[in-house]
Amino acid sequence: MARAKIAVLISGRGSNLQSLIDAAADDNYPAEIALVISNRPKVKGLERATKAGIHQLVIDHKDFQTREDFDAAINEALRVTKIDYVCLAGFMRMLTPQFVNDWRGRLINIHPSLLPAFKGLHVHERMIDAGVKIAGCSVHFVSAEVDAGPIIGQAAVPVLPGDDADTLAARILEQEHKLYPACVKLITENKARLSGAVVPFDSSVIASGALSNPPSV
Repeated sequence: MARAKIAVLISGRGSNLQSLIDAAADDNYPAEIALVISNRPKVKGLERATKAGIHQLVIDHKDFQTREDFDAAINEALRVTKIDYVCLAGFMRMLTPQFVNDWRGRLINIHPSLLPAFKGLHVHERMIDAGVKIAGCSVHFVSAEVDAGPIIGQAAVPVLPGDDADTLAARILEQEHKLYPACVKLITENKARLSGAVVPFDSSVIASGALSNPPSV
Protein backbone atom coordinates (compact mmCIF):
# COMPACT_ATOMS: atom_id res chain seq x y z
CA MET A 1 0.00 0.00 0.00
CA ALA A 2 1.30 3.47 -0.89
CA ARG A 3 2.28 5.58 2.05
CA ALA A 4 0.42 8.81 2.76
CA LYS A 5 2.28 11.94 1.73
CA ILE A 6 2.60 14.51 4.49
CA ALA A 7 3.94 18.05 4.56
CA VAL A 8 5.39 19.54 7.71
CA LEU A 9 5.15 23.29 8.30
CA ILE A 10 7.79 24.80 10.58
CA SER A 11 9.10 28.14 11.80
CA GLY A 12 12.15 27.16 13.83
CA ARG A 13 14.38 24.38 15.11
CA GLY A 14 12.11 21.54 13.99
CA SER A 15 12.51 19.06 16.83
CA ASN A 16 9.02 17.65 16.23
CA LEU A 17 9.84 17.55 12.53
CA GLN A 18 12.82 15.39 13.46
CA SER A 19 10.60 12.99 15.38
CA LEU A 20 8.46 12.57 12.26
CA ILE A 21 11.55 12.16 10.07
CA ASP A 22 12.82 9.43 12.38
CA ALA A 23 9.46 7.63 12.37
CA ALA A 24 9.08 7.85 8.60
CA ALA A 25 12.56 6.38 8.10
CA ASP A 26 10.95 3.01 8.87
CA ASP A 27 9.51 1.64 5.63
CA ASN A 28 6.62 0.15 7.62
CA TYR A 29 5.51 3.58 8.84
CA PRO A 30 2.33 4.51 6.92
CA ALA A 31 3.40 8.05 6.01
CA GLU A 32 6.32 9.71 4.27
CA ILE A 33 7.39 13.35 4.51
CA ALA A 34 7.18 14.69 0.99
CA LEU A 35 7.63 18.38 1.76
CA VAL A 36 8.84 20.72 4.49
CA ILE A 37 7.75 24.36 4.34
CA SER A 38 9.19 27.09 6.55
CA ASN A 39 7.92 30.64 6.77
CA ARG A 40 11.38 31.69 7.94
CA PRO A 41 14.67 31.18 6.06
CA LYS A 42 17.80 29.60 7.52
CA VAL A 43 16.16 27.86 10.46
CA LYS A 44 17.42 24.63 12.01
CA GLY A 45 14.42 22.67 10.77
CA LEU A 46 15.46 23.26 7.15
CA GLU A 47 18.85 21.77 7.94
CA ARG A 48 17.13 18.70 9.33
CA ALA A 49 15.11 18.35 6.12
CA THR A 50 18.22 18.74 3.98
CA LYS A 51 20.05 16.06 5.94
CA ALA A 52 17.10 13.69 5.46
CA GLY A 53 16.90 14.42 1.74
CA ILE A 54 13.42 15.94 1.98
CA HIS A 55 12.22 18.56 -0.51
CA GLN A 56 11.80 21.90 1.20
CA LEU A 57 10.50 25.38 0.48
CA VAL A 58 10.81 28.73 2.20
CA ILE A 59 7.58 30.69 1.84
CA ASP A 60 8.33 33.83 3.83
CA HIS A 61 5.20 35.47 5.19
CA LYS A 62 6.97 38.83 4.93
CA ASP A 63 6.82 38.56 1.14
CA PHE A 64 3.00 38.72 1.13
CA GLN A 65 0.69 41.63 1.77
CA THR A 66 -2.13 39.56 3.23
CA ARG A 67 -2.59 36.33 5.16
CA GLU A 68 -4.81 35.09 2.37
CA ASP A 69 -2.02 35.50 -0.21
CA PHE A 70 0.47 33.75 2.08
CA ASP A 71 -1.88 30.83 2.68
CA ALA A 72 -2.63 30.60 -1.03
CA ALA A 73 1.08 30.18 -1.77
CA ILE A 74 1.33 27.39 0.80
CA ASN A 75 -1.81 25.76 -0.57
CA GLU A 76 -0.41 25.78 -4.10
CA ALA A 77 2.82 24.11 -2.94
CA LEU A 78 0.81 21.44 -1.14
CA ARG A 79 -1.37 20.87 -4.20
CA VAL A 80 1.59 20.55 -6.57
CA THR A 81 3.23 18.02 -4.26
CA LYS A 82 -0.06 16.09 -3.92
CA ILE A 83 0.01 16.19 -0.14
CA ASP A 84 -2.49 14.09 1.81
CA TYR A 85 -1.97 15.50 5.32
CA VAL A 86 -0.38 18.65 6.74
CA CYS A 87 1.41 18.60 10.11
CA LEU A 88 2.13 21.86 11.92
CA ALA A 89 5.31 21.54 13.98
CA GLY A 90 6.17 24.80 15.68
CA PHE A 91 4.60 26.77 12.82
CA MET A 92 4.15 30.23 14.32
CA ARG A 93 1.61 31.70 11.92
CA MET A 94 -2.17 31.80 12.19
CA LEU A 95 -3.83 30.18 9.21
CA THR A 96 -6.92 31.69 7.63
CA PRO A 97 -10.31 30.04 8.13
CA GLN A 98 -10.43 29.28 4.41
CA PHE A 99 -7.16 27.34 4.55
CA VAL A 100 -8.31 25.47 7.65
CA ASN A 101 -11.61 24.57 6.00
CA ASP A 102 -9.85 23.43 2.82
CA TRP A 103 -7.77 20.98 4.87
CA ARG A 104 -10.40 19.98 7.42
CA GLY A 105 -9.64 16.53 8.78
CA ARG A 106 -6.18 16.58 7.20
CA LEU A 107 -4.51 19.43 9.13
CA ILE A 108 -2.86 18.45 12.41
CA ASN A 109 -1.08 20.39 15.16
CA ILE A 110 0.77 19.64 18.37
CA HIS A 111 0.41 21.88 21.42
CA PRO A 112 2.36 21.71 24.72
CA SER A 113 -0.58 21.44 27.11
CA LEU A 114 -3.43 19.13 27.92
CA LEU A 115 -6.05 20.90 25.85
CA PRO A 116 -8.49 22.50 26.29
CA ALA A 117 -6.43 23.96 29.15
CA PHE A 118 -3.71 26.53 28.45
CA LYS A 119 -4.34 27.43 24.84
CA GLY A 120 -2.11 29.97 23.16
CA LEU A 121 1.42 31.11 23.99
CA HIS A 122 3.70 31.07 27.06
CA VAL A 123 2.11 27.80 28.07
CA HIS A 124 4.82 26.44 30.36
CA GLU A 125 5.12 29.65 32.37
CA ARG A 126 1.36 29.80 32.79
CA MET A 127 1.18 26.19 34.00
CA ILE A 128 3.90 26.83 36.58
CA ASP A 129 2.14 30.01 37.75
CA ALA A 130 -1.17 28.15 38.01
CA GLY A 131 0.35 25.44 40.18
CA VAL A 132 -0.91 22.51 38.12
CA LYS A 133 0.41 19.09 39.12
CA ILE A 134 -0.12 17.33 35.77
CA ALA A 135 0.99 18.85 32.47
CA GLY A 136 1.45 17.40 29.02
CA CYS A 137 0.83 17.81 25.32
CA SER A 138 -1.96 17.30 22.80
CA VAL A 139 -2.17 16.48 19.11
CA HIS A 140 -5.34 17.78 17.51
CA PHE A 141 -7.03 18.54 14.23
CA VAL A 142 -6.80 22.24 13.48
CA SER A 143 -9.93 24.36 13.59
CA ALA A 144 -10.48 28.05 12.89
CA GLU A 145 -10.19 28.78 16.62
CA VAL A 146 -6.60 28.57 17.87
CA ASP A 147 -5.75 25.36 19.77
CA ALA A 148 -9.37 24.28 19.84
CA GLY A 149 -9.74 21.50 17.26
CA PRO A 150 -10.77 17.91 18.04
CA ILE A 151 -8.14 16.09 20.08
CA ILE A 152 -6.44 13.05 18.56
CA GLY A 153 -4.08 12.13 21.41
CA GLN A 154 -2.54 13.37 24.63
CA ALA A 155 0.43 12.54 26.86
CA ALA A 156 0.83 13.62 30.47
CA VAL A 157 3.83 14.34 32.68
CA PRO A 158 4.11 15.32 36.33
CA VAL A 159 5.07 18.83 37.33
CA LEU A 160 7.93 18.31 39.77
CA PRO A 161 8.96 20.38 42.78
CA GLY A 162 11.43 23.00 41.66
CA ASP A 163 10.32 22.94 38.02
CA ASP A 164 10.59 26.12 36.02
CA ALA A 165 9.25 26.75 32.55
CA ASP A 166 12.38 25.37 30.88
CA THR A 167 12.58 22.10 32.80
CA LEU A 168 8.86 21.49 32.38
CA ALA A 169 9.08 22.28 28.66
CA ALA A 170 11.91 19.78 28.23
CA ARG A 171 9.93 17.02 29.97
CA ILE A 172 6.86 17.71 27.85
CA LEU A 173 8.94 17.85 24.66
CA GLU A 174 10.13 14.29 25.23
CA GLN A 175 6.50 13.20 25.12
CA GLU A 176 5.73 15.38 22.10
CA HIS A 177 8.38 13.48 20.14
CA LYS A 178 6.60 10.22 20.92
CA LEU A 179 3.02 11.41 20.65
CA TYR A 180 3.15 13.21 17.30
CA PRO A 181 4.41 10.26 15.22
CA ALA A 182 1.98 7.94 17.01
CA CYS A 183 -1.00 10.16 16.20
CA VAL A 184 0.06 10.65 12.58
CA LYS A 185 0.31 6.87 12.31
CA LEU A 186 -3.23 6.43 13.64
CA ILE A 187 -4.63 9.00 11.22
CA THR A 188 -2.84 7.73 8.14
CA GLU A 189 -3.80 4.13 8.96
CA ASN A 190 -7.42 5.30 9.31
CA LYS A 191 -7.53 4.08 12.91
CA ALA A 192 -8.50 7.54 14.18
CA ARG A 193 -11.15 9.51 12.35
CA LEU A 194 -12.59 12.97 12.63
CA SER A 195 -16.27 12.71 13.54
CA GLY A 196 -17.83 16.06 14.27
CA ALA A 197 -16.07 17.51 17.31
CA VAL A 198 -14.41 14.25 18.43
CA VAL A 199 -11.92 11.70 17.13
CA PRO A 200 -12.99 8.10 17.83
CA PHE A 201 -10.38 5.35 17.64
CA ASP A 202 -10.62 2.03 15.89
CA SER A 203 -11.41 -0.84 18.28
CA SER A 204 -7.87 -2.17 17.77
CA VAL A 205 -6.42 0.89 19.55
CA ILE A 206 -6.17 0.11 23.25
CA ALA A 207 -5.28 2.63 25.96
CA SER A 208 -4.26 1.62 29.45
CA GLY A 209 -2.60 2.98 32.55
CA ALA A 210 -2.79 6.33 34.26
CA LEU A 211 -0.54 9.04 35.65
CA SER A 212 -1.19 10.66 38.99
CA ASN A 213 0.73 13.33 40.87
CA PRO A 214 1.33 12.89 43.72
CA PRO A 215 1.60 9.13 43.20
CA SER A 216 -0.60 6.85 45.27
CA VAL A 217 0.97 5.65 48.53
